[in-house]
Amino acid sequence: MSARVTPWGAYNQIADTLRGRIASGALKPGDALPSESSLVREFGVARSTVRRALAKLEADALIEARPGTGRVVCGQERRTAKGIDSPKVQYRRIAADLREMITDGRLAPGDTIPSEAAIGRQYGVSRGTARQALSELEGSGLVLVVQGKGRFVKGSDSPAG
Repeated sequence: MSARVTPWGAYNQIADTLRGRIASGALKPGDALPSESSLVREFGVARSTVRRALAKLEADALIEARPGTGRVVCGQERRTAKGIDSPKVQYRRIAADLREMITDGRLAPGDTIPSEAAIGRQYGVSRGTARQALSELEGSGLVLVVQGKGRFVKGSDSPAG
């Protein structure tokens, strides 16, 4: 049996995808998350990678393990009680939402990414928090900044200048 090679940082992408599903309401408070086995199949990674992603979500109080039930989505009150709705976590949620839109094709290569101001209005955050989310996407290579024109989904159809 050979070891499965998992791309570096895959657990972050899995956590961000699940975070986006929670933020969008696809997974609501009290909903059970898919089993580890299901997530392994969905993302094509090792179980340890899935567990690491789930641990990130637990640390952010987005999910919790319940004996006999599995992992479930936490409500807003739990995140607030743990001080989790800080700008640090908000930018991650925004980045996860945008990353999911890029990976599922709602934002295609060459599409314009919403401005900092638009993201701020949509999520009720400061421009600085929105900027931090966009910087994370730039750093991961999903977004291209074209000076004077804006931010675009990176790909072969991205504006060249």
